[in-house]
Amino acid sequence: MQVFAPPLLLLLPLVLLLPLHPYTPVDGGHVLVFPGEYSHWLNMRNIMEELVRRNHSVTVLVADASPSVNYNESRDAAKFNFLVFKVPFSRAELHGLTEEFIRFSMYESHVSSLLKTFLKAYDWMHQSFRFGMQQCDSMLKNKQLMATLQDAKFDAVLLDPMVMCGDLVADVLGLPLIISLRFSFGGVLERHCGHAPAPPSYVPVAPLPYSDHMTFVERLTNAVTYVCFSVMTEVIWRLTLDNYYSEVKGSPSSVCRSLGKADIWLIRTFWDLETPRPTPPHFKHVGGLHCKPANQLLEDLEAFMQSSGDAGVVVVSFGSMVTNLSTERADVIATAFGRIPQKVIWRFSGEIPKTLSANTKLSDWIPQNDLLGHPKTRAFVTHGGTNGLYEAVYHAVPMVGIPLFADQRHNLARLSHRGAAVVLNFNLMTSDELTAALRAVTHEQRYKSSMERLSALHHDQPVTPLSTAIF
Repeated sequence: MQVFAPPLLLLLPLVLLLPLHPYTPVDGGHVLVFPGEYSHWLNMRNIMEELVRRNHSVTVLVADASPSVNYNESRDAAKFNFLVFKVPFSRAELHGLTEEFIRFSMYESHVSSLLKTFLKAYDWMHQSFRFGMQQCDSMLKNKQLMATLQDAKFDAVLLDPMVMCGDLVADVLGLPLIISLRFSFGGVLERHCGHAPAPPSYVPVAPLPYSDHMTFVERLTNAVTYVCFSVMTEVIWRLTLDNYYSEVKGSPSSVCRSLGKADIWLIRTFWDLETPRPTPPHFKHVGGLHCKPANQLLEDLEAFMQSSGDAGVVVVSFGSMVTNLSTERADVIATAFGRIPQKVIWRFSGEIPKTLSANTKLSDWIPQNDLLGHPKTRAFVTHGGTNGLYEAVYHAVPMVGIPLFADQRHNLARLSHRGAAVVLNFNLMTSDELTAALRAVTHEQRYKSSMERLSALHHDQPVTPLSTAIF
């Protein structure tokens, strides 16, 4: 006769052994974040939200004059702990400086002399530097704030280097540093501080719109541009910030020495668009980390999309920083939209263009990712910001690029070299040229095919860019 032991008795040896194994509680990490502004903030917020979703704690250190980080917004306040410090300038001053830079870049730089452009750029940089140094003092010389940060016992710092001295705060607190950036102009931060090689023979310097296959003249221009950026930046740093860093640290220090301590550099591009280059092992390419499948549109927008029939829809956005266009440029653009068979949804604020046609819908805000992922979307008219560019690649939507300022010409050149976009000059384009560009990307299969190839490369990753960044 076979005897079976009761099931609970079989577990008794395991139960007796349990106390012999050491068990410790598991806690999520506590991350201190220095966010950039405008689109930089929108991008970094995706990392922060995912950290919170995985049960980590996020504290955002932000100046009370931040023009784009709304620390009073209930949606963000429920997720993140905002630590706000006072600075001796206003939000209006900082936003006004940014608007001045954008306005000059869009409407004046192309007709200004080289001397005027240089003086304007110098004045803008000088004012930005002044605000930045005041913000540095407001953080590092605020004993109460630094004591609060020290007592919080953070595990790491996530920094957009657009924020001056965030790396110095991490250094003073003795914390690991993670840097998140698209690129620095001239690649100075990556080359000088991160020790990432950039051979000028085949690595184009931002913001030049070159590919990795350059002519002799382009390679020469590229090399000279690298040298100019390097010399100018090093001179400015040594005359100003390096002394400040040494003063705060109480020993000889420098910007590059501080930034060079970063454990990880999160580069917001990927090899679908990036040109071949040597990459240090702590440089991680996470372009498109904010991209995601499209959500269902609201009823009125869905009805608009469906009403387009087989012709489809063209989505138009010039980003979060451009709030309006000049009347003349808006009329030129609206005229072109009225000549195409597609319907158009245009993120636009300001005076309604006189040439606006019935096929065009204006809106102060649009769910850009959801619209680009809609099956009725045929093309994307964009200024070439990194966030929108990667959303278009993710959803395989060909583009008409109209760069306005900063890195946008450089970004769109990448898509143009790969046959996925037509790029126009904002100030010189006519309605006929914009109409022709729209017809090309919506009717010529080569643009759609090129974008589908880029999209396939982007999706062909063992781990998503966001998961890589979080890891």
